Amino acid sequence: MMESLIAAGRKALASFYATLCGAGLILGALFVAASLTPSLVPRSSLTQGVLSGLCFAAGYALGAWLRWLWRRLGWPETKGPWRARWLGLMLTACVVAMLAALWWATTWQNRLRARMHMPEMDGVGMLTTATLAMVVFAMLLIAVRGFGWVRRVLSRRLKRRIPAPTAAVLASIATVLIFWTLANGVLVNVGMRMLDRLYSERDARIEEDLPQPLDALKSGGPGSLLQWKTQGRQGRRMIADGPDRAGIEVVTGHPALEPLRVYVGLGSAETPQARASLALEELVRVGAFERSVLVIATPTGTGWVDGESQRALEYLLHGDVATVAVQYSYFASWLALLSQPEYGVETARAVFATIYEHWRRLPRERRPRLYLHGLSLGAFHSDRSHDLAQVIGDPYDGALWAGPPFNTPTWRAATRMRDAGTPAWLPRVRNGEVMRFTSQRNHLNDGHERDARWGRYRIVFLQYASDAVTFFEPGSLWHRPDWMQPPLGPDVSPDIVWIPVVSFLQLAVDLMVAVSPPKGYGHTYAFAHYVDAWAALTGPSAWWTDSRIDALKQHAHP
Repeated sequence: MMESLIAAGRKALASFYATLCGAGLILGALFVAASLTPSLVPRSSLTQGVLSGLCFAAGYALGAWLRWLWRRLGWPETKGPWRARWLGLMLTACVVAMLAALWWATTWQNRLRARMHMPEMDGVGMLTTATLAMVVFAMLLIAVRGFGWVRRVLSRRLKRRIPAPTAAVLASIATVLIFWTLANGVLVNVGMRMLDRLYSERDARIEEDLPQPLDALKSGGPGSLLQWKTQGRQGRRMIADGPDRAGIEVVTGHPALEPLRVYVGLGSAETPQARASLALEELVRVGAFERSVLVIATPTGTGWVDGESQRALEYLLHGDVATVAVQYSYFASWLALLSQPEYGVETARAVFATIYEHWRRLPRERRPRLYLHGLSLGAFHSDRSHDLAQVIGDPYDGALWAGPPFNTPTWRAATRMRDAGTPAWLPRVRNGEVMRFTSQRNHLNDGHERDARWGRYRIVFLQYASDAVTFFEPGSLWHRPDWMQPPLGPDVSPDIVWIPVVSFLQLAVDLMVAVSPPKGYGHTYAFAHYVDAWAALTGPSAWWTDSRIDALKQHAHP
């Protein structure tokens, strides 16, 4: 019995191997070698294995399609023993290329890690990478072959009743519908339900290190219109983690006010508009419109607002600031974008319109300066929270958008219309009269911007050249992105090259691990860079000299 099973397994394996496409294997192997070249973010062995498996599958598919096209065109083919020899020679060359790429991979990765002040790695984990790559490739190949088998079965059965061409078309359509239903209707729904339960339980969990505030000026505290338990995990953390007046005075040596933070969680009200109205009522209750600056901060998908940015502004303004955020999701940003892409925009629009209308009706000489802020998906939704006709008669004061996703409308338009000679990773737009870009080094007041007039309305984009969330380019599938043109960003590997298809997959993987580098690189933004951005956005201060700002940026934060 066992011998027959082994024999059957060997026969099935031999049959599977015999049906593999030689051109696909060759191109797939070359794609694997190319996948080992560096991209924006350093990769672990596991990440590299997944990427190499995807590249192997993409190269195999492209090679198989090219072979099919060659045969359809009737071009000559090598047959007999010469075909086997030629195929063996090409595969050997591809294996040598992969081994050479593996040899260089550690050097490439360590050069990139050195730019990000990360410890060196001893090796790329060849065994882990190779094993995972083969598993990923095999799973994708089996799925594709399963699709083909179902299509052929349906086609044969339909041919008994209708003409062959019509049967082939209907079989293809039916197979697509079957697989789409299984993938989207079963796997995705089950997966989303599991993730929804996981994230909702995590969001509702009240952590012991975040006690309910006793200050009436705090959301969730005595007299607050918001309940502590309904503010969500990220909301409670935002309220509890901020510096108080005494802490600001110790750091700055200057009299301070108690910073105001208002956060409305998903559980605080049923609809986006109800949550927006509740946010406005809480702002009025704590006296937020009596502060010099009011910030509408749009959170990420999980409801998180970057505390580094909040602390930077609160120190710079000596606590004379109020920040409001309203949660629209508890999913990770990429899940929120896939599962409810318009829900964040709906909430952002409701919050902006509600607060802006109240702010606009206040006397100009008594109302606070109004700024928008967002990181990552928060920047995307903040940008879409209003339109020009809504604010042109009485514009708010400006916006700080950090790590804006590649599809953020204003960011894309500004990058596209950048002044000639400025790089895509650090554009200059109309000499910096309205919009300015900055990165690790403060570029907001240097170059041509030094002499340019920066009006009252200001937009700052804080972005790192190594941030794949910002610089993922769908068009990298077939053309070199502008940010890859020299000069490269200071935190981008000099070894980076554009390779059709492969670069697209590399950037897609970078997008998912963009927060893995330390602060100041990738998609992890640092306190010191927020200090520079907020100081330039909110205007010069006689008290904040360069030496004092430098001292503040050196201050350590939890």
